Amino acid sequence: MARDATMKSTAARSHLWYRFQHKYAPYFFTAPFVIVFVSFLLYPMLKSVILAFFLTIGPKSRVFVGLDNLFYMLDDPDFWTAAKNTAVFAFFSVSLQLPISLGLAILLDHAFLRFRGFFRFVFFCPYLMGQVFVAFLFAIIFAPRYGLLNRFLGLFRVEWLDTAWLDNSSLIMPALVITALWLYVGFNMIYFLAALQTVEQDLYDAAAVDGAGAWQRFWHVTLPGIKPVAMFIVVLSTIGSFQLFELPYLLLNQSSGDDKAGLTIVMYLYQRGFDAGDLGFASVIGWTLVFMVLVLSLFQMHITGAWRKD
Repeated sequence: MARDATMKSTAARSHLWYRFQHKYAPYFFTAPFVIVFVSFLLYPMLKSVILAFFLTIGPKSRVFVGLDNLFYMLDDPDFWTAAKNTAVFAFFSVSLQLPISLGLAILLDHAFLRFRGFFRFVFFCPYLMGQVFVAFLFAIIFAPRYGLLNRFLGLFRVEWLDTAWLDNSSLIMPALVITALWLYVGFNMIYFLAALQTVEQDLYDAAAVDGAGAWQRFWHVTLPGIKPVAMFIVVLSTIGSFQLFELPYLLLNQSSGDDKAGLTIVMYLYQRGFDAGDLGFASVIGWTLVFMVLVLSLFQMHITGAWRKD
C-alpha cells in the first residue's frame, strides 16, 4: 500500500511538472525579453507620446500645451536648418558610400586577388572603432597646419595648410561626409560581398557565351542578383544618416559649428531636450524624425520596387 501511494505521489508530481513545462515554461523563458521590451522600449515610447503635448521644465514640472510644441518647432528656423543639414548629409553620404562599397566588394570578390581576407578586414576595421574614437581621430586629421588632410592637399596647393575644416561653415559638411565614408564604407562592403557570393556563376558564364561584356554582365546579372541586399543597404544607410549625432557633436567640440552648418535633427533634439530641459519639445522632434524616416523609407522601397514581384 505504501509503495502504491509513493508511486501515485511520484506520478502526480511528474504530471504537475509536465503541465508546468508545457503551460508555464514558455512564459518563463520569454519573460526577460518582455520585461526589457516594456521597460526600455514600449514604456519610453508611450511616455514620449504623452510628453509631446506638454511644456516641460526639468523632469517634474510640466504644463499641457496641446499641439503648440509642434507649431513652435515648425516656426523655428533652427529646425529647418537641422533638417536641411541632415538631408544634405544623407544624400551625399548614401550616394557616395554605396558605389564605393560596391566597387570594393566587387574587387575583393575576385579569386585572383591575393590576401583577400586581410583586405576585407582592413576595410571593415574602421566600423569597429565606433563614432566617438573616429570623431577624435578625424578632429586631428582635419586640423589646420599639422592635420594629415591639409598636409596632403598642401602638396598641391600650399594655401590648404591653413584651412580650418571644422571652423569653416562651407567645409563642415564635406568633413562630416568624408568621416562617415571612412567609417561606414567597409561595413556596407560586407553586405555587398555576401550578396555577390549568392549570384550564380552559371549566369555569368551564360552571359559571356552570349557575348556580353563586363559592363553588360554587371548591369544585367550582378545588379539584379544583389538587388534585395542593395535595397536593404539603401534604407539602412538612410536611416543611419538621419540619426547622425555623435560625429558632428564631437568633431565640432560639442557645438553645431560655424553658422550652425553641423546642426542635425538629433543634435537639435539633444539641445532642446537636455541642454534646455524641455523634454516635451524634444519628444515632438523625435516623433517628427520617426515620421520623416518612415515616409522616406517607404518612398525608397516604392521607387526601387521592393514590393514588386519579379
